[in-house]
Amino acid sequence: MKNKRILILMILIFFIASLLNITPAYAQNEQVEKPNIYSEAAVLVDSKTGKVLYNKNYKERKYPASTTKILTAIVTIENCNLDDVVTVDYDSIAIVPPDYTVATLQVGEELTVKQLLQVMLIHSANDAANVLAKHVAGSIESFASMMNTKAHEIGCEDSHFLNPSGKHEENHYSTAYDLSLIMNYCMKNETFRELEKSRSCIIPATNKYPERMYTNSNDLLVIDTREVPTNYYYEYAIAGKTGYTSEAKNCLVSVANKDDLELICVVLGGLRTDTGLSARFVDTKNIFEYGYNTYTKRKLKEAGSIAKHIEINNATDDTKDLDLLVSNEIVALIKQKDYDKEIEPEITLNDNISAPIAEGDVLGKITYKIEDIEYTSDLKASHLVEKKNYFVLIIQIILIIVILYILFKLINDFKSPKKGNRFRKKRKALGYGESFNFKNLL
Repeated sequence: MKNKRILILMILIFFIASLLNITPAYAQNEQVEKPNIYSEAAVLVDSKTGKVLYNKNYKERKYPASTTKILTAIVTIENCNLDDVVTVDYDSIAIVPPDYTVATLQVGEELTVKQLLQVMLIHSANDAANVLAKHVAGSIESFASMMNTKAHEIGCEDSHFLNPSGKHEENHYSTAYDLSLIMNYCMKNETFRELEKSRSCIIPATNKYPERMYTNSNDLLVIDTREVPTNYYYEYAIAGKTGYTSEAKNCLVSVANKDDLELICVVLGGLRTDTGLSARFVDTKNIFEYGYNTYTKRKLKEAGSIAKHIEINNATDDTKDLDLLVSNEIVALIKQKDYDKEIEPEITLNDNISAPIAEGDVLGKITYKIEDIEYTSDLKASHLVEKKNYFVLIIQIILIIVILYILFKLINDFKSPKKGNRFRKKRKALGYGESFNFKNLL
């Protein structure tokens, strides 16, 4: 009876242990469900690789509204000095449609390029965008041409811009994907990056207006401690630009960074959720969370680690064994469920590798291919490899042959009866007895 109880207890323990082992493995392989968003078009992109992690109608042409201003900002930054003083003209104010956001700039007011960029990006001021365009290019039309040229350089294929502010015009359009390319390009510029992360800005008193303060129109960046549904603050958001016209609806281009994984999200054509919340903020947060819950970064190789060992045939013996070192750290974007999977790299070596080789010379490449993205690094020589000196080698071989020949002759002479007698006589003359050894003679 006691044995039966022990057996039943052991079976129960085994069954529970099995369940414990199975459950984590199952959870690890679960797929994160893609968000069902309200916006008409969207895309999520990894800023480092450009890989699209989520999309909905992401190459469908849409009106970008004020998200246009990120392109206006980078064209301005690349074409003038931030400390340049600009005088506000009448036309830049007059052409802004009613109900569009402005910074209430005054004709004849003097501001720096940096101040105008701040109110344009943070407050989404349309009058500031027009003033900057005319300062950079002389006219709105000329500046729009510069915008289209820059967009083409960045890689946009489905965009066309007619003004710097995003004012609605039928032939002024872009796509979620193109806007992600523009934002990715812009974020590589430190001036733009610094301006975009600001939650607010203060414009000191000018010759026409007292001090002004503006709060960022992107609620993802505005810290809010209230526990209410309309709190759209997202702790990982680091940059973003809103946009709205009645034709474009609500738009948002945002950047977030969590655990050094930087993602870019674009949503276009959003209005309200079923519960009356702002779709662009709700959708963006959900898309970001999908990205961070699905993907992660994995270090595949340390900089300076050994990738391969080779032997250089024409090198000296003490330098011929060569390690090939990874030049740069290799970090890949992978799905979290695949984190522990073995990933084999492809190593390609240069043709006809031979000495001499300097330390640090590039001798090949190492490549990891994951979901159509290639992560590569140069392979460098770990030390100096000296070329074998064949002249010295030949002299050494000749000397060895000569020495061997002399030894061979001596041995043959000793074994010869006539010449052997001479050795024996010499042996007696030297005072050696019969026990004389040939080794002693040598």
